Amino acid sequence: MELIQQVPEISAYLAADEAIDHGHPLVRETAAHLRSATGDAYAYASAAFGFVRDGVAHSADSGDTRVTWRASDVLAARNGICHAKSHALAALLRAEGIEAALCYQRLADDDGNPGPVHGLIALRLPGRDRWDRQDPRGNRPGVDARFSLDAERLAWSVRPKFNEEDYPHLYAAPHPLVLRSLRAAADRTQLWSTLPVAL
Repeated sequence: MELIQQVPEISAYLAADEAIDHGHPLVRETAAHLRSATGDAYAYASAAFGFVRDGVAHSADSGDTRVTWRASDVLAARNGICHAKSHALAALLRAEGIEAALCYQRLADDDGNPGPVHGLIALRLPGRDRWDRQDPRGNRPGVDARFSLDAERLAWSVRPKFNEEDYPHLYAAPHPLVLRSLRAAADRTQLWSTLPVAL
């Protein structure tokens, strides 16, 4: 699949916004801590991915009903759904000058019924003339996402028989429909009923 930048200017994928608030002290502090233990952009990106995947619980797995969406709040709460965790990883990458985009999948449950759109990221490391998708959702039995530049190791591969789809667009900011649902939800139960099932 060819990934398509929603914004032609690459600088847009380093920008801060309300959700990807990489100027926040907690984001900067976390990035500095991760950077101190790594040697280059590749090692840093892998460490940031591991930190968000494993160090921030996916609220559907942990049972946490809180809804976080701003990167700094995700890092403070150590909790969030896939979209929130993607915002946190994008912020940590951008804080260290690594271009990061938000991307999405349309997924279904095992009966083929549409589920909420799934969020992940893509990054563009120095010296690589391409974007590489990464999925910091968090592993559990049956889900084994890994940081990989050679072949994608996402939480889920789309199943055409269920009309699932990898959306090719790389967003510089969260998709408005996703962000609206995250910001308006009082808890995760309400969020599940308002997240879009398609973009």
